[in-house]
Amino acid sequence: MSANVHAPHTRSLDPVTFEVLKNSFTTSVDLMSEQILRTCYSFVIYCRDFSSALCDAEGNTVMQGSQDIAVHVGTLHFQCQAVIEYFKEDINPGDVFVINDPYRGGTHFNDISFIRPIFSGGRIIGYAQNKGHWADVGGTVPGSFDVNATEHFGEGLRIPALKIWDRGVFRHDVAQLIVQNTRSPFVGLGDLHAQSEATAVCEREVLRLVDTYGVDTVTSAMAEVQDYVEDIVRHRLAELPDGTWEAVDHLDADPGRPEGLVPVKVRMTISGDTVTYDLSGSAPAVATFLNSGYGATYSALYAGTKTFFPDIPLNSGFYRAVRGELGPEGTVVNAGWPIAVTGFCSGAYEKLMSSIVEIWSSIVPERAMACSFNLEYLLVGGRDGRSTERPYFMWYDWMAGGWGGRSTKDGSNATAPVFGPGLAVQPLEGQERLSPVLTTTHSIRPDSGGPGKHRGGCGVEKGGVLTDAERTVMSYCCDRARSVTWGIDGGLPSLPHGVWLNRGTQEERFLGSVFSNVPVQSGDAFTRPSAGGGGNGDPLERDPALVLEDVIDGYVTLQRAERDYGVVIEAIDIELDQYRVLAEKTATARAEIAASRRGWLEADPEELAADYRAGKVDMLDMVRRYGVIVDWGTGELLPETTSQFRDNMRRRSAAGWVS
Repeated sequence: MSANVHAPHTRSLDPVTFEVLKNSFTTSVDLMSEQILRTCYSFVIYCRDFSSALCDAEGNTVMQGSQDIAVHVGTLHFQCQAVIEYFKEDINPGDVFVINDPYRGGTHFNDISFIRPIFSGGRIIGYAQNKGHWADVGGTVPGSFDVNATEHFGEGLRIPALKIWDRGVFRHDVAQLIVQNTRSPFVGLGDLHAQSEATAVCEREVLRLVDTYGVDTVTSAMAEVQDYVEDIVRHRLAELPDGTWEAVDHLDADPGRPEGLVPVKVRMTISGDTVTYDLSGSAPAVATFLNSGYGATYSALYAGTKTFFPDIPLNSGFYRAVRGELGPEGTVVNAGWPIAVTGFCSGAYEKLMSSIVEIWSSIVPERAMACSFNLEYLLVGGRDGRSTERPYFMWYDWMAGGWGGRSTKDGSNATAPVFGPGLAVQPLEGQERLSPVLTTTHSIRPDSGGPGKHRGGCGVEKGGVLTDAERTVMSYCCDRARSVTWGIDGGLPSLPHGVWLNRGTQEERFLGSVFSNVPVQSGDAFTRPSAGGGGNGDPLERDPALVLEDVIDGYVTLQRAERDYGVVIEAIDIELDQYRVLAEKTATARAEIAASRRGWLEADPEELAADYRAGKVDMLDMVRRYGVIVDWGTGELLPETTSQFRDNMRRRSAAGWVS
């Protein structure tokens, strides 16, 4: 333990008053969230792609809500402070500000924040803030997710800090400027009012506390709640050994450079009661929208750290103990203006989170977890032919997926992404009412969980067909078709992401994991998986009885039980779920895998790619046995990507095999 430890803060409030106000602050934020759920117009926001916070007079976060989105929460103080910095003395009772600028601490342009100052006795005592994801903010494609964007000008409307209410007077001109630059002005205006009015709910609750306890007590509590969190975090950090750890994860590719995985490097140091993340070794910004601005990057540092301290509240006190060195501007993790950033959540942010979790898994092994599935968005937008007005529609979909296998148990199946565990899966019935897209399948994807002693959680398969759609295009924001969700300590990867169009027909096309503006028409069918989590531990050490249960539950097929786990299972009566493990054949299969698997990682990639094209080797064997990455549509070998992927498998998987 280092001597570099801060002294705990002193408190002026008695413990009872402190606890009452601390929890009241949470309630004030949760009430804001409940208001939004009941008044929003957007189906995306209704499915909880929003977050709220109470900030103090300096813009520091005092309290978040109980079910907020991780990536949002770590940026709310930056956005509030940007408003304070810009307007300075011109902040008045009745003002409401709007901002979505990722170059001033935000996330991406779809995430729009509304911020209301809270006055008492003529002075600002805090700010109420809500950030919600609008399904469209303009730009070149419906949904505003254009993978071809290298600068933000094609990504939609950039809103610097603006007043949308000025001393209580609604600014219709500003509101119309914003919503008329979206593809659904009616929905945008509805969400604008819903989010703005929700901040008034938080303001009302805080002023109620002021009436009860006095303004000085309430503002003292705002400061002491942050001090309280800081003290707990620093105490926990001080109990850990000092040291430095490194991890690297990868984006699939940079369209502006030759094929090859793109590194996101994290170097973490604990010194006393402070943790510092150095990201300066990460790659330059990529020629697509998967880069992250500084606000979202800091949010990844905060959220990744908090994953291992789940019982501690999150506010600016937590942030004081977490430092970041992002390196020069212009990298994939520190993208300054005007670098494209809308897809950050599936790109650099998610890779930072995975790397941080990998590092902390080695420090706190009892909470270890392999890589979890990558956040993904599928967007289908155009004209809705079911109505004579032919209005714009936006089918905006995300899926649950599998989390990584843990140190003592399997990963969670079909769970919201690490990007925001509070995110809800969208009800299919609501989607079908709002858009001419019919869901044809939505179920657990067998064999999607990465094999391991503790299996990764299973992902999901979702498919649909366009009905009365006109002038319609499809876009997809994802990753990990090549840098496949990985296992740790001997565990194996999951499966590649990617969208298939009209699969099983003569018009079959693999569109990949990142694309925009692909024309589609009525009758076109599509399907995609969400990956499962990576496995944790050697799959040959998994209890055959657990593999048998996985087969009965539909999580693992008979074929993959043998090929991934070396467990040979006989089906007695499939309809009655009657199976049995063949012990002698299992022992033989496991011995053969143990003797061969290191050699599989040295097999000729060109020959394997040819076998894949000929249908002799399937996708899961390519990834899990041979570590060979190809274009999954054409079968073309990606040699540099394969070399990098194999190196990662040797480091994460092969190093943990018992034989």
